[in-house]
Amino acid sequence: MSEPRRILVVRTDRLGDVILTLPMLAVLRARYPDAWLGMLLSRYTGEIVRNHPHVNAFIWHDDAGEPRASSTLIAEVRAQRFDTVFLVHPTPRLAWIMARAGIPQRIGTGYRYYSVLMTHRVFEHRKDAKYHELEYNLRLLGALDAAIQTAGVKPDFGLRLQPDAVARIASVLRENTIGEREPFVVIHPGSGGSARDWPLPRFGALGARLARDPGIRIVVTGGQRESDAVHAVVKDTGPRAIPLAGVLSLPELAALYARATVVVANSTGPLHLAAALGTPVVGIYPQLTPMSPARWGPYTERKRVLVPDAPVDCRMCRKGERCVCIESITVDQVHDATRSFISHTSQDGTREGMHAQQG
Repeated sequence: MSEPRRILVVRTDRLGDVILTLPMLAVLRARYPDAWLGMLLSRYTGEIVRNHPHVNAFIWHDDAGEPRASSTLIAEVRAQRFDTVFLVHPTPRLAWIMARAGIPQRIGTGYRYYSVLMTHRVFEHRKDAKYHELEYNLRLLGALDAAIQTAGVKPDFGLRLQPDAVARIASVLRENTIGEREPFVVIHPGSGGSARDWPLPRFGALGARLARDPGIRIVVTGGQRESDAVHAVVKDTGPRAIPLAGVLSLPELAALYARATVVVANSTGPLHLAAALGTPVVGIYPQLTPMSPARWGPYTERKRVLVPDAPVDCRMCRKGERCVCIESITVDQVHDATRSFISHTSQDGTREGMHAQQG
């Protein structure tokens, strides 16, 4: 393969998927410091990546949530003269667009019928969870350049907090009488539906347990469609809980999580966002191999991950939406995991390891 000068990274799916793709950019920048790096992604996830230090240009996959016309994307990709593309999460349409745009080096999976559209194919079954999703993404880089060493690399997510979002969150917290250095726990009870969820009443019971500590406040977050779930948890938690459902932009959510003492959530994008910002996290995961923390866990040392003590690929969990196994994780277990981070918070409310920058 020729040395790339203009590289495009394509990841158009969900928030957590995009966050686990971002470390590819730092590795590419280190290996090719003069290369032009672009990303093709959805506008929603792009809000958190917009000021990424290693990205020179963005191409948006959608307008107002609707995919842009293939002809429009082909023209835009072609106009930027990319010579290399990584289809991190390929679809038949995206693979076809990259081929039609004339990108000479197209790297992606070798296990799809449309893999014939790739010039360089990587033969790894991600569903086997032999590696973490972030590591699978980094391993794609080896198809471009064998000299790129990714094993053991400490990931650089490159997230930057936006000053206006930081100011908005400071205002929201003040309005809810949370001081600048006052510890608070974020509970995010929803999910994108790609894994199994801990029951909503358990989140409420967790909030109520945490709220018994007069020094701890609770913030419950969620999207607009998760408003009912957020308010149910707040109701169970009591007056020390603050509902923030559908009122924060993605950059504002990042600013909130960067201030939090610990974030508790199912396997979902906001959990990965908190982990990438250096905030301690408590993740609740199913044991099913394709959904397990082995592949989808928060990629940080500052975590507690709870998994059911059950058969790895439980037949009942694979067949139904309800997961009896994940219901076996107790409120006591999640509370103890959460408290372990609260007790490690310093006297002035700060914590070690926060590496998100403003800019």
